[in-house]
Amino acid sequence: MESPQLDPTDRRILRELVMDPRASFRTLAAAGGVSDQTAGRRFRRLEDVIGLRVLGRVDPHRVGWTDWYLRMECLPGAAIALAEALAHRSDTRWVVLASGGTEIVCALQVRTSRQRDALLLEGLPGSRRVTRLIAHSLLHDYSALAAAVLVGSLTERERAEFRRPSTPERDATVALSADDEKLLQRLAHDGRESNSSVAASLGWNESRVRRRINELRRGGVLVFDIDVDGEALGMRTQALLWASVEPEHLDAAGRAMAGHPEVPFVAATTGPTNLMATVVCPHPSDLYTYITHRFASLPGVRNIESTPLIRTVKRAGPGLDIGAPD
Repeated sequence: MESPQLDPTDRRILRELVMDPRASFRTLAAAGGVSDQTAGRRFRRLEDVIGLRVLGRVDPHRVGWTDWYLRMECLPGAAIALAEALAHRSDTRWVVLASGGTEIVCALQVRTSRQRDALLLEGLPGSRRVTRLIAHSLLHDYSALAAAVLVGSLTERERAEFRRPSTPERDATVALSADDEKLLQRLAHDGRESNSSVAASLGWNESRVRRRINELRRGGVLVFDIDVDGEALGMRTQALLWASVEPEHLDAAGRAMAGHPEVPFVAATTGPTNLMATVVCPHPSDLYTYITHRFASLPGVRNIESTPLIRTVKRAGPGLDIGAPD
């Protein structure tokens, strides 16, 4: 999974960002064996060449929200306009066209049952352009950091460092204040915005910004991810897998897939299938090999559906600032 656009210095800087997306340019320089100024230039080049972004996102389980994954089959010619409309919603985290361009798959972050019902029960089902709608609620995210798959293989120590904690118990839900939401909104758009810049925009002092970011990170509420354009890194074959796994094997299958270098995301969900995963590969033959060998070796898999991704309409982005549904 090597990309001709990245040299060893780029990869060392990216690996450091995977481990700490808010690492200072001094830290990135040390990792890359270059000067601070060169690290800054390399970072900006990676933004241009592979679409590198750092995003701060909220773990929905920690604050009582729910992530949903929607699959919508549309009338021919209607999918692009509907996908673009969904992409403009602040509560969609990503939107893609799949299956020849007639299916939309999107991630929706829901705060309240009212917001969920307005879209799932009233909005989308009432559209004459949508012929079929399936909604999957996320139950458990097994993934490590998504970009790690694209950056390259990690050591066991590194992989262990970003294994996410188990879903918190219900009584561990954290209530966000209005000030927290202002802070999180800034970081959702730019996870590397400096403490001084955030402080100036919010009217806080810098020590308050630093302290609250650290508290939210320690509490598992705030997670920083790096996002890159997989195609720019040579991952031109991308697909979603929807699998049905026997319940007694579901946890083992999810954990095993989280360790596969082809899989940046895997989660247990509700719905007609109970395991969803994203697979990225250089070529269709690599996807075939993954499904018939590595995936096929998992215990308890009853069936699988693969959905090729045709176009990304909205890359991973903010799931905050949610007002009334459109």
